[in-house]
Amino acid sequence: MKVSIITSCFNRVATIRGAIESVLAQDYNNIEFIVVDGASTDGSLEIIREYEDRISTIISEPDHGMYEAINKGIRVATGDVIGLLHSDDFFYDNGVISRIVEHMKTTRADFLYGDGLFVNPDNTDKVVRNWIGGDYRLWKVRHGWLPLHPTCYIRREVMMRLGLYNESYKIAADSELLVRYLMTGGLSVTYLKEYVVRMRMGGLSTDSAKRKKMWGEDIRVYSSHGLWPTLTKLEKMAWKVPQFVLALLKG
Repeated sequence: MKVSIITSCFNRVATIRGAIESVLAQDYNNIEFIVVDGASTDGSLEIIREYEDRISTIISEPDHGMYEAINKGIRVATGDVIGLLHSDDFFYDNGVISRIVEHMKTTRADFLYGDGLFVNPDNTDKVVRNWIGGDYRLWKVRHGWLPLHPTCYIRREVMMRLGLYNESYKIAADSELLVRYLMTGGLSVTYLKEYVVRMRMGGLSTDSAKRKKMWGEDIRVYSSHGLWPTLTKLEKMAWKVPQFVLALLKG
């Protein structure tokens, strides 16, 4: 099983090397690694080029945001399964992809998700949120729950059939895709009860300055899928409370 991993990047000179090396350190030997850079000007591209003999595809050109970049990567991907590793993030350990592949083969799932850790950007050993995905239930999706996006691995043929990220969303395109796939896709979904990724706090959806825009986009997502938008958004927020409690306990 070939796994395509897509990393999008724009001016992430401080973290892109760590993300790249996290992919290259995986012990699974059938990875197609695609890096899509939005014409960075801070030295990120120079770091990416240092690894060009070990990266399957490098795209560097201006774009209109992360989701356009990810869609570019998906369109050139040839793997059986597609996953993402954002430029601020890194895998939990070197065996993550091997365990994902084993679990997807065993369950024959279309869609896999796991657990993840949000960490302090300056001290990545300090856990801020401990995201335990829990078992999949459709009723949970209808009440605001979604798996952690960077832990999701989806068969390429599913993405080609159900459509890519809706680029009209600037922050919530990942939520829209997950709601669309899980509510209407008729997919076989499996939960890998293991940590997949460490994510630095401060990304698009965790930056406090972006929360107002995210609220509006989430309302739009839920409205477009026939859910009670404000109630579902509040339920989505409620699902996050245990994550902070677990992080405190873990600390």
